[in-house]
Amino acid sequence: MAVVQFMVSLDLSVVNVGLPRIGAGLGFSAPGLTWVIHAYALTFGGLLMLGGKVADRYGHKRVLLLGLPLFGLASLAGGLAQEPGQLVAARAVQGVGAATLAPASMALLISAFPSGRERVRAFGVWSATNAAGAALGVLIGGLLTQYAGWRWVMFVNVPMVAVAFAVAWRGVAADRSVARRGRPDVLGAFLATAGAALLVFGVVSTDRHAWTSPATLGTLAVAAALLAAFVVVERTTARDPLIRLGLLANRSVAGANAYTLLLGAAMTSAFYFVSLYLQGVLGAGPARTGIEFLPFALGVVVGSVLAVRLGYRLAPRTLLVGGGLLTAAGFGWFGLISADGSFLADVLGPSVVAGIGIGVCLAPATSAATAGVARHETGSASGLLSSSRQIGASLGLAALGTVAHDRTGRVATPAALDDGYSLGMAVGAGLLVVAVLIALVVLPRTRASSGAAAAPLAD
Repeated sequence: MAVVQFMVSLDLSVVNVGLPRIGAGLGFSAPGLTWVIHAYALTFGGLLMLGGKVADRYGHKRVLLLGLPLFGLASLAGGLAQEPGQLVAARAVQGVGAATLAPASMALLISAFPSGRERVRAFGVWSATNAAGAALGVLIGGLLTQYAGWRWVMFVNVPMVAVAFAVAWRGVAADRSVARRGRPDVLGAFLATAGAALLVFGVVSTDRHAWTSPATLGTLAVAAALLAAFVVVERTTARDPLIRLGLLANRSVAGANAYTLLLGAAMTSAFYFVSLYLQGVLGAGPARTGIEFLPFALGVVVGSVLAVRLGYRLAPRTLLVGGGLLTAAGFGWFGLISADGSFLADVLGPSVVAGIGIGVCLAPATSAATAGVARHETGSASGLLSSSRQIGASLGLAALGTVAHDRTGRVATPAALDDGYSLGMAVGAGLLVVAVLIALVVLPRTRASSGAAAAPLAD
């Protein structure tokens, strides 16, 4: 399960450093290149809840053993892609595989270690590999891109899939009990994913069509209709719904998900802009870029440790406000990057500040998202939070990427690129300020609870 989680977490960040060479190798346009990230994040986030329902109904080990080959074959296909559409399609299928693997692996871990010190140790290993996958993704991606070629950021998953499949086949016990409450709501998952994808497509396509053009307005209208249909289906379906909508009446759940949506939007955009700034403006190679991302990743680790220590004395709401402000300050500092800057002067300081802020936010958001939720719905609440982060990542990158592209213009000189990236980072800082306001206004005042901030993340 640790190998599976490392792989799923790795793929959220491993392609970032390779994006410039992926774009050059396959002929992506600047806005089109963001779909390498969108395709994975949208299918992962949109189908995550369905993946959990399917695993509960048909068996966690069975779903895991089906999801692993799907993920591996999609990674292989992505590495062999010869044109942009092929890579985007492969990334989308990777997201489908990840949406089955993440909830199934978590459930199997809980089943194998139900209580006691072994459970604490198991979740410690699982959480460490989860964080390591996200943190090391940019470093691994940079080294592979420079010394083996960008295709290896996709191929790297194949041996990990093989190892995980062999160990799971022989070493993971079959499920002792499987939920049979009703058939999973496939229609609802399709409507949510398709609606979010069309919303992102409508925003990204504004580089070719004006916001008021029939093409843009029509796309956004269809996206809104699909998302509205999703709400209707969730309220009326005879199947097992993806999410009980009444859960969002809980102020803590609603506030934490809105906060996480904005955090995911700003955080993913920051990774994207900083990677392109280091390579396209400062001229760093992929390997050096991966190394220069390490302060950002280490900052997240430091912030996560602080969140655990402070979580025994401070309420999640307080930590979310403080962490959000710290992250906003880091992104605002990034907004001051210059075309003739350097890593030490323009990147190191804001990387550390923003990384620590993000780390402080992650676990308290999970704690707030499950506060006051009935025990049998904590899995749904946790899955909803993970979906919010992934969908927020895609929507945020679409919006901020479009803003940056519009500022850059058609002549992509280093100075023009710098203008676009700095504006995108400044807007990301604004999103974090809005997130802090949501935490202050929506989240209820609660006292700190022992260990609350240490709750493991579902993704």
